[in-house]
Amino acid sequence: MSVVVTLDQLARLAPQCSAVYRAAFVAGQPVLARYGVSARRLRVVHFMAQVLHESGALTLQFENLRYSAEGLVKTWPRRFRPQGPLEPEEYANNPEKLANEVYGERMGNDRPGDGYLYRGRGMLQLTGKDSYARATTFLRQGAADAPDLTREPDAVVSAAWCLHVAAAEWAARGCNQAADQDDVARVTQLINGGEIGLAERIMWTAKTRRVWR
Repeated sequence: MSVVVTLDQLARLAPQCSAVYRAAFVAGQPVLARYGVSARRLRVVHFMAQVLHESGALTLQFENLRYSAEGLVKTWPRRFRPQGPLEPEEYANNPEKLANEVYGERMGNDRPGDGYLYRGRGMLQLTGKDSYARATTFLRQGAADAPDLTREPDAVVSAAWCLHVAAAEWAARGCNQAADQDDVARVTQLINGGEIGLAERIMWTAKTRRVWR
């Protein structure tokens, strides 16, 4: 029997959930089933924990790139002075300039403006043109009518596709299997590429575990 994700459960964990994300979950059960997320309780527990962390409890659709000068130095110490070459004051509170600097010419971002165009979006904060292209491939394996996310990046934060994107990414990265082992660190590594935010992800997993017992 599939594990169900209800709006009441969502409200307990994310009372400020955005209308777009709420709408996605209203019609989301078939999506979770398609990618195997709802097949087991632990998969739902870990999927929702990672989503809640990445999306700021389902309030963020776009990556928050509005940093103070001090925040830039702390987050990217090798890029900004005193250790790096860049003046933090020139990028502070300027999300577009910052994204094009820190994401430009990598992750498949090969044109001027790509860093900002393919900044973090959605429930799992998809980032970089290569990631948008891979997500399109994953999506079209289960939904032939899926948009090309490199051409329509805002589809990642649409009610129609945001949950599809997150669930498809989750399944393609092998997160279902890691969740079956109840391994938060491994799931985090698969989603994030490292251990950024691990303590908070563990906290969210404890919360989701209480909802889906």
